Amino acid sequence: MTTVGTNNQSTREKWLEKILKQIPAGSRILDAGAGEKQYQRFCSHLDYVAQDFAQYDGKGNDTGLQMENWDQSDLDIISDITNIPEPEASFDVILCVEVLEHVPEPIKAIQEFARLLKPEGHLILTAPFCSLTHFAPYHYYTGYNRYFYEFHLPANGFKILDLQENGNYFEYLAQEIRRIPRMAECYAQRKPGVTEYLNMHLCLSMLERLSKNDLGSSEVLHFGCHVHAIKR
Repeated sequence: MTTVGTNNQSTREKWLEKILKQIPAGSRILDAGAGEKQYQRFCSHLDYVAQDFAQYDGKGNDTGLQMENWDQSDLDIISDITNIPEPEASFDVILCVEVLEHVPEPIKAIQEFARLLKPEGHLILTAPFCSLTHFAPYHYYTGYNRYFYEFHLPANGFKILDLQENGNYFEYLAQEIRRIPRMAECYAQRKPGVTEYLNMHLCLSMLERLSKNDLGSSEVLHFGCHVHAIKR
């Protein structure tokens, strides 16, 4: 059985766990755009503070891949991510995972992170390079490739320590092929037939073979970047 296109989230979470384990115990960390605080589990050794705007209710307008049963009742800070009510240099670490696509002014969010971090403080950041609309209507951007970070982070006082591209062209195509049955049922009100499922399987087998021999297709398409930077 092929696994190509199934490792987007697991690869990201392994990277996050590795980086967060390196942060000294007792460091004060802000989880910016924390949502349901799913990454608090990697921060048990840290002084964890969760922030979110807390306006998403899972109801929306029944479009754009709504997420139901969204619970944000246990946040420490409810605010706009570009105006967090904490003093300058309040945090040793800021964690912001798959959030910037939901922020109308992402550069202002980065500037706010720079304000809130202590000198030499850590910024741990991920966002999708290419993604379907989700959490509608709070979805504003996609296309966060390495050049976004390599330009905007140094311009706002950060030094990049680690930047990794998650997945590649073939992995991304495989992920989207795996979505076809769900999308077909949702938007075409029908499911693929037996022969079509077989063709999908053949495509996935091809993409797995090509991904194993990949020589850098992430430069044109991937799931998203994983970035670890420090405030200079």
